[in-house]
Amino acid sequence: MELAFAHFSSLRISAVTSFRSTYPHQTKTPIKPNCISSENLLKTSNKFPSFGLYRHRTGFKHASKQRNFIWASSQIGAAGSDPLLNKVSAFRDACWRFLRPHTIRGTALGSVALVARALIENPNLIKWSLLLKAFSGLLALICGNGYIVGINQIYDIGIDKVNKPYLPIAAGDLSVQSAWFLVIFFAVTGLLIVAFNFGPFITSLYCLGLFLGTIYSVPPFRMKRFAVAAFLIIATVRGFLLNFGVYYATRAALGLSFEWNAPVAFITAFVTLFALVIAVTKDLPDVEGDRKFKISTLATKLGVKNIAFLGSGLLLLNYVAAILAAIYMPQAFRRSLMIPAHVILASCLLFQTWLLERANYTKEAISGFYQFIWNLFYGEYAIFPFI
Repeated sequence: MELAFAHFSSLRISAVTSFRSTYPHQTKTPIKPNCISSENLLKTSNKFPSFGLYRHRTGFKHASKQRNFIWASSQIGAAGSDPLLNKVSAFRDACWRFLRPHTIRGTALGSVALVARALIENPNLIKWSLLLKAFSGLLALICGNGYIVGINQIYDIGIDKVNKPYLPIAAGDLSVQSAWFLVIFFAVTGLLIVAFNFGPFITSLYCLGLFLGTIYSVPPFRMKRFAVAAFLIIATVRGFLLNFGVYYATRAALGLSFEWNAPVAFITAFVTLFALVIAVTKDLPDVEGDRKFKISTLATKLGVKNIAFLGSGLLLLNYVAAILAAIYMPQAFRRSLMIPAHVILASCLLFQTWLLERANYTKEAISGFYQFIWNLFYGEYAIFPFI
């Protein structure tokens, strides 16, 4: 360490000597090479201009400030320094969570599957002009879905703070006023789209769906308090109205009258029972909040384990019925797809139920099980156009 400092001192002294010879008008300071101290060296360096090798301390401070400013500026820039853009991004994220994406996926996938089925049955009637109409119908369904899940969040803030604190209103990321604006916008937009494109019958079905979604959540009705009424509403909206309504509207757009066929009757019955299972199992992760706010559900009455087994049992009946339909109605269904697909889905359900039992019904395991139920729901619609 002493050797290194001595080397630095000798360099500094030679530089000072060279500077004095170049600028003789400067005041000369006697230098003792063998006994110079670090303190005297620093004092002497302050008399020299700040250039080259020997910057004085003020230069070091200024450079340090500049570096800190540049680093801070780069950090702010990386994080996004525009407050307006940050607010827009945060609002967009809150709106997306407000829509409950997993329900939108179910609605979108179901409508696409039913439209695809109607087109596969009548390939000679397909026109490009129908694409815009189909897209507008999908947008109307998403608006209706957004209204129903949104109005439920507005009236469930206290419960959601316990059960679903990540939802935007409960988390404080979306104000109640903004939520009201969104649900009114969804309802009005959806109704206008349907009324101008799909006629009075489909419009009346759409209004029925909005009405059922309203009385499910809004006082004084608040039908979600009553287990049977809640199940029937969910099964009707997501089971019958969605499947029948979309298929009917698609055939009407193709210029055809509505008629039931085996695959459409199958998916309507299958999804209606499936919606009943979703209505039962959706309360599994919410037992704590439902008990706190005196919301009566089968999960609070019968316990999480019993409801999980009930939901799994109902779904297994669904899969067994699908397999039997393929066996006894080979003219209506493709056995080569219908049977193995439902055997696989049923096996996955049994495995997931076993995992839930093994996890001892923790809240994380229950949430995973409920999400898996939705994945099975998506899977059924994914194979439906081809059965």
